Amino acid sequence: MSLAQEMRRLRAEHAALVTLSRLLMELIAAPHPPRATELAAVRGMLRDTLVRHLKCEDWALYPRLKKDGDPALSRLSDAFAREMGHIADDFAAYDARWTPDTVAANWAGFCAETTGILDALAMRIERENHTLYPAAEAMIRPDHAA
Repeated sequence: MSLAQEMRRLRAEHAALVTLSRLLMELIAAPHPPRATELAAVRGMLRDTLVRHLKCEDWALYPRLKKDGDPALSRLSDAFAREMGHIADDFAAYDARWTPDTVAANWAGFCAETTGILDALAMRIERENHTLYPAAEAMIRPDHAA
């Protein structure tokens, strides 16, 4: 896949993650848990999109940026990988911890932890959209030294 196609896909996944995060935030704004199937559907879509997105970044984008030969771009991709690499593990632990039974037993705790994980995800998306992705997309331009 070309870098241009990869970047379009990553940006589309960011948009999907933002939309799914908003849906989940709407669900947790309620004083009581929604139907378990509704909550599971939104969480499942968020989880699947996030895992796919993070794997693409970790396995395709970061290595490609490191190979570019631009030391600043390599440092930037390393910094993002180090700073944000924990989000996959954090989300997996959160997802495993909050089963339908634990959500029903501790709705307030689930809502608080969900808000925290979604805030961390939003910050990551914001930083990538404004720092990392523009640097990567600069590689696509014809004036970029290859």
